[in-house]
Amino acid sequence: MALVLDGTGSMTFGNGSISGLSNAAIPSTKIGAGAVLQVVSTTKTDTFSTSSTAFVDITGLSVSITPISSSNKVFVTVDITGQGQATLSIAAFRLVRNSTVIDAGDAAGDRTLGFATSIPTDNNISITQGANFLDSPSSTSSVTYKVQVRISSGGTAYVNRVTSDNNDVNLVRTASTITVMEIAA
Repeated sequence: MALVLDGTGSMTFGNGSISGLSNAAIPSTKIGAGAVLQVVSTTKTDTFSTSSTAFVDITGLSVSITPISSSNKVFVTVDITGQGQATLSIAAFRLVRNSTVIDAGDAAGDRTLGFATSIPTDNNISITQGANFLDSPSSTSSVTYKVQVRISSGGTAYVNRVTSDNNDVNLVRTASTITVMEIAA
């Protein structure tokens, strides 16, 4: 027996039909814990560089989501290619919700807090890193997640390109992605 959803609020079961179903016919209270309620993703395909020793936003690598319930969680995944310069500088990456740093280690002296650091052994090599973080924003307002980067003094951090960036078929330009998923509590 075929089931047809026609997008107008009607369903057809073989020879019978049910009409008048509204959008979002299943209320969120009837969805089990752990269900994915919504997914938002952004992919950055252009390059980015900075010589800032303070963390800066990576242009185009942010995403906003408005949770349905303040008790729900948001699962964040990041896939980023970026690095400093071989034997010269270290790039550090961190994940931020609005203006709050998340997915970072405990404070310890002057150490930088983040989810990854990167220094290539060769300026023709790109380094891909990832992060997975289950966040509790406790909000039903729009929340923005973004990736920031900083560089150790005297160098430059690069995203979506190798450090040398010579016009060579063997060198790669990459893409970086941030995806957020609201998870029912």
